[in-house]
Amino acid sequence: MNWFNAVAVGLLEILANKFRSLLTMLGIILGVSSLVAMSALTKGMENGMKEALIAIGGLEKVRIEDQDIPVWQQHMADQAVGNTMEDVYALVRSAPLVTMVVPEMRSRNITMTRGGKSFSPWNFSGTWPNAVELNQHTVEFGRMFNDLDEENARNVCVVGTAVRDALFGSPEQVGRVIDPVGEFVNISSQRFKIIGMFEHYESAQDKKLRQLEAEKPAEPKASGPERSRGYGSMSKGASRSTGGFVFDLKNNTVYIPLNTMWLRFRAASGTSSSGSSGYGGSSKSSSSSSSSSSTGTLGSTEFVPDPRLSTLSIKIADIDKMDAALQQAKNVLMHTHKGIEDFSFRTQENWSEGITQAIQNARMSGGIIAAISLLVGGIGIMNIMLASITERVREIGIRKAIGATFSDVFTQILVESVVIAIIGGLAGLFTSNLLVKLLVAMSPSENTPVITVESMAMAFAFSVGVGVLAGLFPAVKAAKLNPIEALRYG
Repeated sequence: MNWFNAVAVGLLEILANKFRSLLTMLGIILGVSSLVAMSALTKGMENGMKEALIAIGGLEKVRIEDQDIPVWQQHMADQAVGNTMEDVYALVRSAPLVTMVVPEMRSRNITMTRGGKSFSPWNFSGTWPNAVELNQHTVEFGRMFNDLDEENARNVCVVGTAVRDALFGSPEQVGRVIDPVGEFVNISSQRFKIIGMFEHYESAQDKKLRQLEAEKPAEPKASGPERSRGYGSMSKGASRSTGGFVFDLKNNTVYIPLNTMWLRFRAASGTSSSGSSGYGGSSKSSSSSSSSSSTGTLGSTEFVPDPRLSTLSIKIADIDKMDAALQQAKNVLMHTHKGIEDFSFRTQENWSEGITQAIQNARMSGGIIAAISLLVGGIGIMNIMLASITERVREIGIRKAIGATFSDVFTQILVESVVIAIIGGLAGLFTSNLLVKLLVAMSPSENTPVITVESMAMAFAFSVGVGVLAGLFPAVKAAKLNPIEALRYG
């Protein structure tokens, strides 16, 4: 039988029963559109999570965190000192697979003030200058503090855009991008100079939304040399998801030299001199328990600064050598910790595996829902084809009487079923684009749904497959009709 004629007859049959054919294809349309839309949503989630993973240092970054001392070592609890600068220097000296070591001392409940305005940053840390590289920061204005600032414990800081927006005003408020470099702020009653500001961090979707907002006609505002770059206030909203939280956290970061943190905040906010002895572990000192003290505002009692680090992060040379590098670092730390395993490694691989698992689960659940829709659509096609055969029994009998073979009748019915599925699949692909746009309009998300060619091809292939399977039984039934009995029908 001529395939072109078979397809033409199938189309004519569909056109002859438009409403019935539309209802039949509805299940296929819904199944295909739901499958493509679900795939687009999960792809958007995956892109957003991976974007956030890269923004916090990538897979090569590993955090060394404090953990409870194992039960069998509880008798040595009084000897545990936690992570200190001694660990940092030991890793630098004895762990060649570790390319970067970044210590951090954090302080909570910090308030920054200027001109009657106040702000509490989410992440106020004393660290080394290489924290910028490890944590994927980019200094947009000014500079990062250097080793000299660190050694002399200078009162300098590098801030995120959220600090700028809160204390100096956002670009949207003043009509221009503000450069706070050179300005002074009070941090818990201590005067600090801002020497640098990080660029504004945002997800790809936030950036796209900002660009769209910039393209819309707006009321005239004060002009500035970099007016088009005003976007600081976008990070003020509550974080929407893991990915959004990462960018908000980076915008709410304040870095000061580690030695400054150790002397000014770990000891007390007092009059300690800015020497290079520092945290008992500047680059020229190996002692982790400095005897230097300062007179704090809490009274006349002398305080010994806490030598423990809040976080110790390392960067691995090669992700393929992760296990060997961690074992190397563990051996070094077991030596500096006197055999007490009061530390643990937290790799970004855990997050990466979590992303993969979450995406797989979302795809599986969405695939099951779409498969059910396609199954319903297939049942509808089978039902309508059986009804069509009943209406055309006499026609089929005449065709067989004048020479049509089993194969001719079988092919004709099967082609009609597949034509319905193909038209439904194409309509479903078109509907899926509208559905995704509707989802974005109704519930904007930083993880923009991404429709991929692979998902569309897979959904269309499934719709054709459903059409073939749904048409097999009616085609066989029609092809087996006895021409004499068929001619007597009706």
